[in-house]
Amino acid sequence: MTTKPAAEPSRPVETLPPHGFASEYEFIPGVPFPEPPARMDLQNFLHLHYPGVGSALARHFGHPATTLVISGVYLVSQHRGAFLVPDLLVSFGVDANAMTERSGYIISEVGKPPDFVIEVASDSTARKDYTLKRISYSAFGVTEYWRFDPTGGRRYDAPLKGDTLVGDEYQDIPLHTEPDGLIWGHSAVLGLDLCWDNGRFRIYDPVSRRYLLTPDELADERDTVVAERDATAAERDTVTAQRDAAIERVRQLEEQLRNRPAE
Repeated sequence: MTTKPAAEPSRPVETLPPHGFASEYEFIPGVPFPEPPARMDLQNFLHLHYPGVGSALARHFGHPATTLVISGVYLVSQHRGAFLVPDLLVSFGVDANAMTERSGYIISEVGKPPDFVIEVASDSTARKDYTLKRISYSAFGVTEYWRFDPTGGRRYDAPLKGDTLVGDEYQDIPLHTEPDGLIWGHSAVLGLDLCWDNGRFRIYDPVSRRYLLTPDELADERDTVVAERDATAAERDTVTAQRDAAIERVRQLEEQLRNRPAE
């Protein structure tokens, strides 16, 4: 299935806020954008921000100066005269510091669209995410656009969906369903598998054959390693003490033998 972005929406999906953000101000090079509007989006918080998905991706890719992993910033198409605020975007080979200082991603200034965008379904944005936003992200030139629905498809048209840009059209990324209900698809731009795991968003690295760990999972793993190390050290100390006790017992027996009266 393909979706052509050719039909320009009759009006932008979202228009830049008029107060204090006039068009002559929007694109002044080097001038920061105002803060994006607050998004009271519980689903975004629960499934991306609280688990630390962005942190896990940034840690996985490294190169923070040239790899941007960010959320809650304006993604602006000067050509389209519209903006979006993705739940999470990833862009490689860019000046990440310049964009964080600018508080916005202007495609014409950066020189390329983001490589990856994901949206998380919420009651207020769900239908727009898989209809109008899908058209807009393809028109913006975003290489991959993914959607994750923690409810399993009650808000979106599917629990997990991914699109890749082929020419000027989005094409569905193949998805796989495992016997345990896990749904996953491969993101070519990230080199990672994105998973719907019983309502949880997870990222699997097919190279290391393990999931990317969130900060909490890393802390748990570190605590486990420390506990195992301490247990090993305690076991070693116990063995050493037993050995020393045995050596001392042998010494005492030898001493007794030496001091034993001759018969």
